[in-house]
Amino acid sequence: MLLKDFYTVEKLENISEGKYSAVVRLNNQHDIFKGHFPGNPVTPGVCMMQIIKELTQEIVGSTLVMVSASNVKFMALINPDINPVLNLELEISGDLASELKVKNTTFFDEIVALKLTNTYKKS
Repeated sequence: MLLKDFYTVEKLENISEGKYSAVVRLNNQHDIFKGHFPGNPVTPGVCMMQIIKELTQEIVGSTLVMVSASNVKFMALINPDINPVLNLELEISGDLASELKVKNTTFFDEIVALKLTNTYKKS
């Protein structure tokens, strides 16, 4: 985990071929929220992208490096005081020997907070 104690994985499961569901809990006491932003914490988008990468690494059992990101849409602010529990849907396709494509939708309650497609390769 790049950001120690930033989040915990409460659930990570394979729901069908190439499709995974994860539940993560953000640590609203993490130092990153003291600067982003004091009194009104917002989860940085780059941190969300890191969570997706780390979940994918856990799923495939290999260290990955991001090759590209496309269709990145931040649709709602994630305030860890109000919505610390996030649901992530990951659809993984491709081959670890070449490149993996990961389509993600992240939401809290019924609100979509992030949608993106990332491409990774084995590092």
